[in-house]
Amino acid sequence: MKAMIFAAGLGTRLKPLTDHQPKALVPVAGRPMLEHVILKLKKAGFNELVINIHHFGEQIIDFLKANQNFGLTIHISDERDLLLDTGGGIKKAEPFFQGNEPFLVHNVDILSDTDLKALYEYHLHSGNDATLLASKRVTARYLLFDDQARLRGWINKDTGQTKPEGFVYDATLYQEYAFSGIHVISPSLFRYMDERWKGKFPIMDFYLQTCGEARIGGCLTEQIHLIDIGKPETLEKAASFLAALNQE
Repeated sequence: MKAMIFAAGLGTRLKPLTDHQPKALVPVAGRPMLEHVILKLKKAGFNELVINIHHFGEQIIDFLKANQNFGLTIHISDERDLLLDTGGGIKKAEPFFQGNEPFLVHNVDILSDTDLKALYEYHLHSGNDATLLASKRVTARYLLFDDQARLRGWINKDTGQTKPEGFVYDATLYQEYAFSGIHVISPSLFRYMDERWKGKFPIMDFYLQTCGEARIGGCLTEQIHLIDIGKPETLEKAASFLAALNQE
């Protein structure tokens, strides 16, 4: 099974920790956050990874080499010349995902108790071009799904802003779920990344603009234990979070 890890981010929220190293190598409970994600994917049965790099990218290459790629096949998608954001990063990595085999995409700064293999298998049976893991948790920004778990829109509850353009929010029609930073994509999705989508762009903007054409679905769960370790206040809580996960 294949997966992609987003490890190219600048880590601006974690400054000064990222002044001299990439966010992906910031330690969490004694190990770089990248290592935690790699080992979780490996345990779930993923044996071929694509990792994108930008900020201090050579440090990530050296780290992987020093650890013999953790016994996995790992490809580097090099964005050191231009950081492409999540959507552009996926599109650049398309050559690594030829054929029909889906691949899981995982943010490097997310820790969770998610069963990644079960999510992957859910996608295989869904008929979706992409499946987004989303949960019921309190946030300002929600993805909106219909009763068939199809993505239809997005809302910022603080500002009232909605996407895509022209979308009309109706609380009786849509289920509100928060995105987890973990999704599964079938290569069939790439056919929707036409000339409108080139260079740098966020994958969520792409999903919201194309969900009327492409089949973008949700794996919707009432609760998952998840922490975003890409910001200082949660980075401090990560060690106890990991300890709690390991006890389950």
